[in-house]
Amino acid sequence: MTPAARLQAAIDVLSAIEKSAKPADSVAASYYRDRRYIGAKDRRAVAEVVWRVLRRRARLDWWLRFFEVEEIDSRSRVLADMALEGIQPDPDLFRGPHSAWAPEPEERRFIERMLELKSPFHRDMPPHVRSEYPEWIEPRLVALFGDSLGDEMGAMRDEAPLDLRVNALKATREQAIAALAAEKIRAEPTALSPLGLRLASRLPLVQIQAWRDGLIEVQDEGSQLVALIVGAKPGMAVVDYCAGAGGKTLAIAAAMANKGRLVACDVASWRVDRAGDRLRRAGVHNVTRRVIEGESDKWIKRSAGSFDRVLVDAPCTGTGTWRRNPDAKWQLGEADLLELIVRQRDILASAARLVRPGGRLIHATCSLMTEENEAQVEAFLAAHPDYRQVPIDEVWAETIGTPCPVAGPHLRLTPLRHRTDGFFASVLERAAG
Repeated sequence: MTPAARLQAAIDVLSAIEKSAKPADSVAASYYRDRRYIGAKDRRAVAEVVWRVLRRRARLDWWLRFFEVEEIDSRSRVLADMALEGIQPDPDLFRGPHSAWAPEPEERRFIERMLELKSPFHRDMPPHVRSEYPEWIEPRLVALFGDSLGDEMGAMRDEAPLDLRVNALKATREQAIAALAAEKIRAEPTALSPLGLRLASRLPLVQIQAWRDGLIEVQDEGSQLVALIVGAKPGMAVVDYCAGAGGKTLAIAAAMANKGRLVACDVASWRVDRAGDRLRRAGVHNVTRRVIEGESDKWIKRSAGSFDRVLVDAPCTGTGTWRRNPDAKWQLGEADLLELIVRQRDILASAARLVRPGGRLIHATCSLMTEENEAQVEAFLAAHPDYRQVPIDEVWAETIGTPCPVAGPHLRLTPLRHRTDGFFASVLERAAG
């Protein structure tokens, strides 16, 4: 593909993302499937532009308004991004098949002015533009982070590293590091998770033998920590109530050494089915996958009080994953948050029925929002007097054994403070007897 063809492809992908409710990576994958002629190198080049535009869309839109551009769309954003990258719109750039057409006079004017900028930031940019988040969510973030809001959301704005979890069923962390080194891939141990590895750059996993052999899995360090504080042990009965594609299920199975009963539930059969290949590659064989029909599922009623641990990785706004999914922030509205709060409350109440006396319920999200986290725990405890919250430092000492990185009753992680995605978890214990 010519450079101009790559630009046009980036414009097309961004336009498709804006029109779709699906995640950006899913939309992009569909675009490439329909255009087999686009090779891997071209896909990487297009993706670089697409994700860069999504990461700084608020600033691009601000500059386009500043320079009085009439129509702000995928094309104007890509051209503005090109200017911020210092790329001159020379006529030779816009030639060849499938090429983007050369800038019109009005477009050339704002491009030339943006080429003169010394920084992508401007002193008049409001905080939500500078730190790239929706304006409606700002009061909630101010209440949460206070004076550190700019730094916290600045860290959320940046691209995330690639974290891996070592599959303890097949390797130690040292063995996994050696296996990756044999493929000329340098991996550093993560600071908090005893099973975590961090790569300096993103790589196509299907080309890595250690991944194909099941020695490693992609999982953010924060997600690894949530799975660890579940405290699953060999011989226990455990439920991953909102298992999705099975990332935490895999981690819990490894902690159980494939011994005991682990049930992975989800309301979507396609998500449950998708976990099959991952389980086989990891050598996991103590997992039963189950599709449930929401909170009124008959299996839940039959299984009440049967499980030592129940993890509820609740559906949430995903605000803690914005550095990996920058498109999600522009699709999220306040109505979505309010709807999820009700859904989470119902899911927690349903999952709590599965916990045996003396067992534990773990409420977790990849959200920053207090309403989805601390407020949900407070409401649950008020409605369920037979549960108590276990302080996170106690849980951490039991399950991980290193100094706990947070103060307070909950586990709350952020990219700035802990170099993980934004995660929340709270451990709730049912009274014995």
